[in-house]
Amino acid sequence: MQIEKIRLRHVFGTIETDGLFWEERLVQPLDVYEEFRDVTKRVEWSSQRSSNELNHDAYFVQIETDEGAIGIGGPMDRAVAFIIDNELSRYLIGRDPLAIEFLWDIMHRGSVHGRQGNTMIAISAIDNALWDLKGRYFNTTVYSIIGGPTRQGVPAYASMLGYNVLDMGLVSERAKQKQEEGFTAQKWFFRHGPMSGAEGFKKNVEMVKTLRKTLGDDDDIMLDCWQSMDVNYVIRLAEHIEDYHPRWLEEVALPDRVDSYRKIREATNIPISGAEHHYTRWGMKQFIDAEALDILQPDIYWAGGLSETLKIAAVATTADLITIPHGHSTNAGIHFSVGQSPIHTPYQEFLIKWNIVHQHFLKDPVTPENGMIKAPSGVGMMMDLDSDKIEREEEPNFGS
Repeated sequence: MQIEKIRLRHVFGTIETDGLFWEERLVQPLDVYEEFRDVTKRVEWSSQRSSNELNHDAYFVQIETDEGAIGIGGPMDRAVAFIIDNELSRYLIGRDPLAIEFLWDIMHRGSVHGRQGNTMIAISAIDNALWDLKGRYFNTTVYSIIGGPTRQGVPAYASMLGYNVLDMGLVSERAKQKQEEGFTAQKWFFRHGPMSGAEGFKKNVEMVKTLRKTLGDDDDIMLDCWQSMDVNYVIRLAEHIEDYHPRWLEEVALPDRVDSYRKIREATNIPISGAEHHYTRWGMKQFIDAEALDILQPDIYWAGGLSETLKIAAVATTADLITIPHGHSTNAGIHFSVGQSPIHTPYQEFLIKWNIVHQHFLKDPVTPENGMIKAPSGVGMMMDLDSDKIEREEEPNFGS
């Protein structure tokens, strides 16, 4: 069997919403500049054309073989699709699609100026598409191929990106709603960083206080700083919220500032998580060697695909660290999580709003039931696209 074609699919559709979809953005690294931290501005990943509709488009990679086997990866944006089309496809045509380790290695070695960022995201999409193909080829689930399940489901934590975090009444209402849906853990996102002054700091602390009061003592609360703070600010913030017992503080600084993570970890009793914006086992090893993190969060669609995330997790266990992948892809993530030891992967992230967007075009979206994501039973990674959701499809034109 040989790879015959690397097909990039650009699909368009409409997501139905109940009012404004992205209610509020999270704190961002650019907020150090006043023009970027205006609280009236919203960041939207899709264009909302009315009070109940979002325009949405996405790219998928479809690997096709001479025997009719296919594998699908995505969604991704145009820049990543361009790299697949112009840089990586030449390493794949005519090759055995089941030789996933070999294909990963030649893509990685061949990308001499781009083994991080969008190039690694493109390699990740291809890698996941190859695993989807392999599962389909052997008519089984991907987790069955990589070692089988350690359990029949994984607890999900509700990740509340895009929800209003400035109105404490709404924070409490939404947190209670997710608790009633069966989630025993939730992650919320700070809106303010160091440049927002004392008022912004107080609002960050107030959100944590509201969450603990709403959820009681038993539920886990995770808090995301989204790489937008610095050492002194986070240490001070940790001192003010430690009594509310957060499960972790996430991405406390820019991802290449490993020493900052180490200093923060040494200064607080709150566990520190991060590295979702880092890549490959070599990137994660920097955090492990520096003893800078308690929880590693590689993204399966960014850090190198399922192949590389399995290696990252194996390295992490040598330091007895937890690996909980960032929740960019629930479909790929569950095949990883369900095959890991529960002590090393106790949760899987489920981004509530982002999954509506990310899984919109999938025929079989993966969703939690009573706070649990069950081990899937469909073949591959269940990545078939739903023709009923695709309003139109275009052949991408990336130019020469």
